[in-house]
Amino acid sequence: MLNKIGLKTLGVLCTLLLFNQVNGQTSSSTFSALGIGEFNYGGQTHNQGMGGLGISFGTGWHANVVNPALTTRNTIFNFQVALNYKRINVDNGTENSLVDGGGLSYIAISLPLKSGKFTSGMGLGQITSVNYRLKVESDVNNSDLKATNFLEGDGGISEAYLNFGYLLAKNLSIGVHGSYLFGSSIRSNQLLIFDPNNVEVGRPSEYYERLTVSDVGFKAGLHYFFKASAKSNIHLGAIYQKLGNVNGTGFAKLAGVGQASRPNTDGDLIADNERGSIYIPNRYGFGITYEKNNKFAVALEGQYQDFADFRNFFGDPLSLQAAQKVGLGFQIVPDYLDFDNLLNRATYRVGLEWMQTPYFINQTSINDIGINFGTSIPVNQLSLVNFAFKAGRRGTLDNGLIRETYVNFTIGLSLNDNSWFYKRVFE
Repeated sequence: MLNKIGLKTLGVLCTLLLFNQVNGQTSSSTFSALGIGEFNYGGQTHNQGMGGLGISFGTGWHANVVNPALTTRNTIFNFQVALNYKRINVDNGTENSLVDGGGLSYIAISLPLKSGKFTSGMGLGQITSVNYRLKVESDVNNSDLKATNFLEGDGGISEAYLNFGYLLAKNLSIGVHGSYLFGSSIRSNQLLIFDPNNVEVGRPSEYYERLTVSDVGFKAGLHYFFKASAKSNIHLGAIYQKLGNVNGTGFAKLAGVGQASRPNTDGDLIADNERGSIYIPNRYGFGITYEKNNKFAVALEGQYQDFADFRNFFGDPLSLQAAQKVGLGFQIVPDYLDFDNLLNRATYRVGLEWMQTPYFINQTSINDIGINFGTSIPVNQLSLVNFAFKAGRRGTLDNGLIRETYVNFTIGLSLNDNSWFYKRVFE
């Protein structure tokens, strides 16, 4: 019974984008209704400005959570924090809806235990996010009735992490990134039936589901560079992330509207804080960067994660496909020694990224393409204010689906110091 009801409910979630009328949405993305939400492939603010790149290249002025092997480049203490805001225009072919959302993006700290040789880091970040509000109207099969579904979701999976980077040999670094995964996602589906005169028929019902995860994850990284000339380098990087079966508890109930979230009321209790797991497939990434020392860098990177292997909390597969992401990024510093002109010492970034998302709906792949811009402006000799902007489009109007056109802003701060941390801790 558990699998059957869970499968039917998830079937509703996975097909909601097939309906032509979607109204009243206030979410970060329509597509976060599918699977366990949207995965974060963008990294931190400085990564986002270059198209989400950070596997093969990093600097000492920013912590690196994309590839832990690159933390060895952090030779001074670094603290980072960022906020983000996203605004989306959702188009279903007949009408548009504007939605937005934002908040704290991440917190990161990098600690050089032995400068240039061994570095540690820690922080908080987001693995997945769920945030949507949908109204779906459809005809009831073999009748003149109409159904209205109000679907809501919120939450996701966060991580508290600890990472280490170690210079294994000349120009060769390795890194590990261990995560404590936590967080909850809540989804509900309220169903109302109306007759041809728009009079409500029967009793409204609600499906409520709450999944809470608590487990650990692991990521490994590799970085190697060699000289292309006296003043330029070629960087190579790779990452491997393993989450696997993420353990947690699930509560699910079908009842009258307003009663489904309460375990002791009337209704069909499907799962009462039962233990289980979500299977999240492995993630791979590779990249190459050409760097002109203290001047510019251009990078090409790709990531792959096969969600055809994904299993939800009830052990059911979904109609998902492999996620594939390709990014091309460029950054330049006009003159890093011009201490009289902050704009010349600033770093400017631009990037292009294309992604085949995991969502495969009505025999149609949902792709995401965007252009990114970013900058890091010095606020003193070491610290920076970071900005990133992305404009993109996701989805398509073909086959009765939805297209999102969005802009995303991120502002962050990198506080770097090479004196006070060592004095207070090591002396």
